[in-house]
Amino acid sequence: MKLISIICLVLLSIAFASAHRYGCGSVQCADGTISLTKFGICACIDIPKCHDVVLSTKVVATWDVNGAHFTQYDVTITNNLEFDIKNIFIGTCNNFRLKDNDNHNLWNMERCADNELTLPKVQPSINKNASYTFGFIVCGTPADQPNLAILAVTY
Repeated sequence: MKLISIICLVLLSIAFASAHRYGCGSVQCADGTISLTKFGICACIDIPKCHDVVLSTKVVATWDVNGAHFTQYDVTITNNLEFDIKNIFIGTCNNFRLKDNDNHNLWNMERCADNELTLPKVQPSINKNASYTFGFIVCGTPADQPNLAILAVTY
């Protein structure tokens, strides 16, 4: 279990090192922190421990069409915090190339920027101790799996 936690922290650290600094309003959070907003007040906190907010990625299917490779993923956000998440911003990497560059290949999340995802308007929050699943189809094989990282959480 400790090994999984260490691997998770290393992956989060790598993802944050490659992501831009994220904040709210005029606040820019330093590396190794995310912005957390409660009651309209923004603060930078250490990256949540892997067991606080968990992103679990699962390959659903892979296929080839005329030599092009595609992979479908389901991602479950698990909220183990003691409060409801009002919004979450998830950063993506350059491997997040939706099939046909079409947002119809992304469901249960919305793009708020080129490399950022957020909860859709129809899903205003993730309750405490609950999970939420979204999915997408990207170009590439599971070896090209896009990295996802939590950039900010609002509660």
